[in-house]
Amino acid sequence: MGVMTRSATVKRAKRPTVNLPALVPFRGAGWEPDGDYDGVEFTDLDCSGQDGGGAHFLDCRLSGVTLNETRLTRARIVDTVLSGARGVGTDLAEATLRDAEVVDARLGGVQLHGAHLERVVVRGGKIDYLNLRQARLKDVVFESVVLVEPDFGGATLERVEFHDCVLKGVDFGGARMRDVDLRGADQLEITRGVEGLRGAVISPSQLLDLAWLFAGELGVRVEG
Repeated sequence: MGVMTRSATVKRAKRPTVNLPALVPFRGAGWEPDGDYDGVEFTDLDCSGQDGGGAHFLDCRLSGVTLNETRLTRARIVDTVLSGARGVGTDLAEATLRDAEVVDARLGGVQLHGAHLERVVVRGGKIDYLNLRQARLKDVVFESVVLVEPDFGGATLERVEFHDCVLKGVDFGGARMRDVDLRGADQLEITRGVEGLRGAVISPSQLLDLAWLFAGELGVRVEG
């Protein structure tokens, strides 16, 4: 399997440094496709059902934004803080998040398949059914967040860390990992893709919890 479990040396993720300038309050009714937002603060904005596909957010703060069925495909979110987002069915497919922080989000059914995340911190909150299939994650940190049935199928993960997290029903099928540190996950429940852990580091207690999955992957029968 190639999973590191003891005395492992794993490269640490490079965290983002977001230093926002003085921001201008957003005065519009919502986002526009291919919109360009630079140095803007969005507060308690309801963007449910809106189309912001291809929009570019640079040096922005989004606080308390509602994202029900919001379309942000291929959006670029750079040097930006997203705090307290709420919503179901947010579409961020093929989006780029770079040098960004996602704080205390309460989201469900987020589509991030084919997305590119680099130097991103996801801290606090709960995200259900996070779709990261075929996504590329580099220097990404998940902290104190609950992820319910996240899908990393076919994703590429490099220098990704999990700290004080709960991962329920995670799918790592076909994932490719390098310097992925899962030791800080308080709960690690894998339903599919244990072979995708190659290149990850786990703790001895996690190894014991996952032993039956490893046995199944190797075709080993365990009987009392």
